[in-house]
Amino acid sequence: MRGHQPAAGMTLLEMLLVLVLIAAATLLTMTAFSGSLRGMQLHQAAREVAAQLRFTRALAIRTGQPQEFVLDVRQRRWRAPEGRRGQLPDVGVLRFRGAGGQQLLGAQHAELGVVRFFPDGAATGGQLRLEAAGAGWQVEVGWLTGEVRLQRIGEGR
Repeated sequence: MRGHQPAAGMTLLEMLLVLVLIAAATLLTMTAFSGSLRGMQLHQAAREVAAQLRFTRALAIRTGQPQEFVLDVRQRRWRAPEGRRGQLPDVGVLRFRGAGGQQLLGAQHAELGVVRFFPDGAATGGQLRLEAAGAGWQVEVGWLTGEVRLQRIGEGR
């Protein structure tokens, strides 16, 4: 009679170990993807704000009339000339710094940031920062030239 040979296959312990490794890999992938998704949302929002600021500047130059871009920090909304409006994603931290007289406190205590562009292309200036997990995007408006710049901030610069 021959000796007993183990059946080919995996033991329960080996199967549990494989399942734990798969779960860990899935968790790491989901974490990386959600961070990346948040970063993409911030980048898209910053690009949209920069485009609307450039539009507002161009309109001031074209019409010869001052134009305003208004940002409601608490509601995470922006408003540009000609009925343009938008909503910023509810991701991360939103900060606005503008000229002292251009940061307003409305009747409902909603912090408003205003960037005013003049017919010569100049502006009151301002800076919008969208950050999450130590990284994000900054949109800056030069007060003298009205130039709008978009740059990455924080990790992975």
